[in-house]
Order: sequence, then C-alpha cells, then structure tokens
Amino acid sequence: MICTIMLVVGCHSTKNNFMNLPVFDKEGHRGCRGLMPENTIPAMLKAIDLGVTTLEMDAVITKDKRVILSHEPFFNHEITTRRYGQLVTVQEERSFNIYKMTYAETQRFDVGLKPHPRFPQQQRVAATKPLLENVIDSAEHYAEEKKHPKLFYNIETKSQPHTDNIYHPVPADFVELLVGVIKKKKIEDRVIIQSFDFRTLQYLHTKYPSIKTAALIEGFDKRTVQQQLDQLGFTPAIYSPEHTLVNEDLIKICHEKQMKVIPWTVNDKPTMDRLKSLGVDGMISDYPDLF
Repeated sequence: MICTIMLVVGCHSTKNNFMNLPVFDKEGHRGCRGLMPENTIPAMLKAIDLGVTTLEMDAVITKDKRVILSHEPFFNHEITTRRYGQLVTVQEERSFNIYKMTYAETQRFDVGLKPHPRFPQQQRVAATKPLLENVIDSAEHYAEEKKHPKLFYNIETKSQPHTDNIYHPVPADFVELLVGVIKKKKIEDRVIIQSFDFRTLQYLHTKYPSIKTAALIEGFDKRTVQQQLDQLGFTPAIYSPEHTLVNEDLIKICHEKQMKVIPWTVNDKPTMDRLKSLGVDGMISDYPDLF
C-alpha cells in the first residue's frame, strides 16, 4: 500500500462539486445517536425511518484491514459491555485498541445495551460495531423496501497525525481501504468523506477527485475560512463547522466559494430553526426526529 501522502499545493477549485447533493441535507449523526446506539445498523435504519437524506458515520480500521463503524479507535467506556456483562472502565478503554484487533475480536463487545449517560432517550439494543459494507447493504435494502429516496453516506475518517500506526493506518492506507469498500458497493456518487484530519482529504482530492469531501471545523479554530482552505489546499464541496461558529458572514463567504455549509451537531429545534433561517444547506443531528 502507499505509505506517503501527496499534498496539493495552492487553493484551487475542486472537482468535488455538489450538483447531486440534497437541496437541504438532513444528516443523522452516527445514525441517530440520541435515539439508538451510535454507529450501529439499528441506528441507521431508524434514521431512514425518520426521513434523513444522509447517514453520517465514523470509520476505523481493524488489524485485519476491515473498515468498521466506530467514533473512537477503541471501545469507549460509555457504551461498551464486555462478554458476560463486564463493563469497560475509563482506565482500560484505550487498551481495547480496534486497530490491534481482528474484526472477529471486535464482535465480542456489545455497544448497545449499556444506558448512555448523556442520551437518556436512547433505546437499549444489543449491537456490535458493524462492517461498513454491511451497513451499506442493510441501509440500501431497507431504503428500497421503504421506498425511501437514494441515500447519501457521510463517512468520517477517524485519524490524527500523532496516532498514525498506533490507532489507525497512515492517511493513504486508510483512504485506500475506505474507498475500496465504497467502490465495491458502487456508491461513489453518493458518498461524502469528512475529516478533521486534512491529510485524508488531501489524499482523496489527489487520488479520487470525484469523491466529495467535507472539511470538519472545530469550535476553537479561530482562523479565517481562507486560512483553513489554504492549509487544506483546495476547496471542498462542504464546509462543516461546529454549529456555534455559524453566522451570516460565514455562510456568505462559503457560498461565494461554492461550498455548502452543513454544521454539526444541532440537537434542539430553536437552533435548527435559527440556522435554517440563516441559510445553511443542511445539518447533522443526534435527533433527526426534530427535522
């Protein structure tokens, strides 16, 4: 596999146009984390029932190079139950490193039965971390069965420079594994790859320019949009900031640069209404029932 990353120099227009994206994109965060166990097939199917246009999810890599859904590259103590009902503790969670486990080993952990301390409405459902390819198969079949419009998939690469080869592969290898699944399932035109780690987006833009990208922006990032794009090296299809950053000026700047604005994570109706009135192009929410 390729182990170096090709950087794109300069800030130029991307081929990642958003011509076929939803007019207003209703994205279910980790499926619908407020209602069902995050990043599981039951969460994705529930989100489809609630009418989302896009399923948002997080991807990590196992020891045997399988792409599975997980927000952390380890088994988070908030959601994990071990075999025989043992709970994972804060102290030990990072030792359950998914990148050091085979896919079969990850299936020994339940991530749906433990009550979530921050999401009291979340249903308790026995679930394991699923393969991305199984999520796509299940979602596509269910959407067709329910006569739901074609779904989009917003997949986040969970990586950062200081944990390369510890909790995940280097960006090029990560992207190649992810794109392998996307191409196998023939959904390239309905996929967005998002990341806080601009290295994965840069590699995608160079190697797979037809796949849409979204730049995730943290609330504490005080740089201008142009400074952020200068670091990225190109203009992505979507600018995806923490919702507290959104104002009229930000939306105007992004739209002038031909980027859609899809903030995260919007979990109450008044904020949704305010952001929609400002002119955002969609939202990511733990509670897609509020849409």
